[in-house]
Amino acid sequence: MLHLAQVQKNPTSGTMELELLAYRKEAENLWEIGAAEGFQSPIAIEKLAIPIASADTVSLAKEYFQHEGLLVLVEMSGDREIISVKEAKDWLVGLVQKYLSRELLTPEFLEQEEARVEQWRQDLTQQSQELTRRNLEIETRQEQIQQLEENLKLEKEKFEQEKEKFELSLHQDED
Repeated sequence: MLHLAQVQKNPTSGTMELELLAYRKEAENLWEIGAAEGFQSPIAIEKLAIPIASADTVSLAKEYFQHEGLLVLVEMSGDREIISVKEAKDWLVGLVQKYLSRELLTPEFLEQEEARVEQWRQDLTQQSQELTRRNLEIETRQEQIQQLEENLKLEKEKFEQEKEKFELSLHQDED
């Protein structure tokens, strides 16, 4: 799993650690803040497994992990074995160029975004109005049901009274 991490020195022990800042999900451009499930952050550098088979990775990792504050991209397997490591500067600059550069933030782009935001606002207002209407409908139906229940209760009481009168009159007629 690919992580964006920062090399840090543990203030207590003085050992170097990797603070896992974010990780890439399945989608290429979808990242989540924090450490991926199964990874705890920070990770003491000496607890990371560096495969002996890739000597380049070992030397790069040792070099990068000595520079406190350095941002790195670290590809790790589930058992914390480092698959690859590289400085994150070029990757971050690429993100800035792709998503935050002046070429992207043209007046036309900003107008499109403004129109999109306005459309979202209108959609949300419409949804809110629809929910308000539904709530009023539900309240009205509840009031109608309560009124029907009350009417039914009154009718039942009337019926019970009429029944008692009838039974009383039957008993009087028998006497």
